[in-house]
Amino acid sequence: MDLAALQHLLSTVPGVRVACVGDLMIDRFVYGEVTRVSPEAPIPVLARDRELVMLGAAGNVARNVAALGGHVCLVGLVGGDGEGHEALRLVAAEPGVEGFVVTDAARPTTLKTRFVSGGQQLLRVDNEVAAPAQGEVEERLVRTIRDVAADVGLILLSDYGKGVVTPAVIAACRAAGARIIVDSKARSFARYGEVDIIKPNAAELAHATDMPTSTDEEIAAALTHALSLCEARAILVTRSAKGISLAVRGEPVRHFPGTPKEVFDASGAGDTTLAALGLALAAKASIEDAAAFAMLASGVAVGKAGTAVVTPGELIEAALAAHQAPAEAKVCTPQRMAEEVARWKARGLRVGFTNGCFDILHKGHVAYLNQARSWCDRLIVGVNDDASVRRLKGESRPVNDLESRAVVLAGLGAVDLVVPFEADTPIELIELARPDVLIKGADYAEDQVVGAAQVRGWGGEVRLAQIVDGYSTTAALNRMQERT
Repeated sequence: MDLAALQHLLSTVPGVRVACVGDLMIDRFVYGEVTRVSPEAPIPVLARDRELVMLGAAGNVARNVAALGGHVCLVGLVGGDGEGHEALRLVAAEPGVEGFVVTDAARPTTLKTRFVSGGQQLLRVDNEVAAPAQGEVEERLVRTIRDVAADVGLILLSDYGKGVVTPAVIAACRAAGARIIVDSKARSFARYGEVDIIKPNAAELAHATDMPTSTDEEIAAALTHALSLCEARAILVTRSAKGISLAVRGEPVRHFPGTPKEVFDASGAGDTTLAALGLALAAKASIEDAAAFAMLASGVAVGKAGTAVVTPGELIEAALAAHQAPAEAKVCTPQRMAEEVARWKARGLRVGFTNGCFDILHKGHVAYLNQARSWCDRLIVGVNDDASVRRLKGESRPVNDLESRAVVLAGLGAVDLVVPFEADTPIELIELARPDVLIKGADYAEDQVVGAAQVRGWGGEVRLAQIVDGYSTTAALNRMQERT
């Protein structure tokens, strides 16, 4: 999606009202470190560090609609337990989300607890009852849908199979006269009747059709068959890095290629896709722009920890990065650095920081940066701007300007971010990044390293990297002068 189309769509989204109906969950993420195996059984021991609690499933769809600028009426079901009260509190705390949540004291609130270490899920524990809502509880859901759907033009139906999306609930949504998009985990798409779009992922499409869904050809065949089994006007299938494919009744299947992304946590990516797709269509975007918008949003979501929301600013940044060379995309402002560090640390990654002028990049620099990267999961390089290099090295320096030095550094595989700074020292960057490890060359003593005391103060460490003898910018310049 080009930047102009994205900005236009984002300008039309604020104030757009949609309803989200479906299974409401609590997602709990317990983060910690595994350093040993239990003596009681061959299982890892997780030393708990922190915990995140957020709305999941239909709640996560609603959160993403609101984060993108829309207004959403959320209809769901919780139990009368502590998790139910927590869900109600989380709904009330979400700006842009208006909660219409029904309580069923006879069932527990669906709770998914994930245990995470080093960016990897170790275990997920589910507490749920998947029985369909019945009797007076189902009647309250239907009455609530009738009330909230009166002033919305689109309903997002989030069906995780936990009991909210019953035939009576589906009928109430269809009777509202709004467009309906279904995110379905069901074996049969026929249960939804004549809805506008059903949005499975490739695995769910395979499950519903008993057909393979790996290639474009297989997807097209499965989509055509799926349409023959239901009354939906269209089926849109998400295919991770392969993009999105769309089958509209009576039209050829269309494929929208995706861009490979670094996937940290796919939890909730389908919710983000549903929210972005529905919000774009509610804002009168074309199906092509809505699909591109949804792909862009889900691509941002999978790079974040937990069932995360996506903001307009992050979408604009992702669109800009998509049109940059990979090296250029690594060069960033201090503010973006801080945001990236927050995401990395949420994933349990170890962040390193080093700095320098890096005027003429040589073998010694490459060896130094490779060693620095071996001590961390992500490496930030602070690079002096041209004025500070002149103050430090003299009026004849730098040989290469800031842009050239930054892009060459960013082209190295060992480097994850390059952040220019204008001060004589990088102390402000260090305090903003709060790295786990601060790296400087072994030609320094630890007490000479700028930021060492601060990094040790928050529990980090200082490491000195080896220097390759005979390689330096000054030596290179001297050799060039000798040859002339």
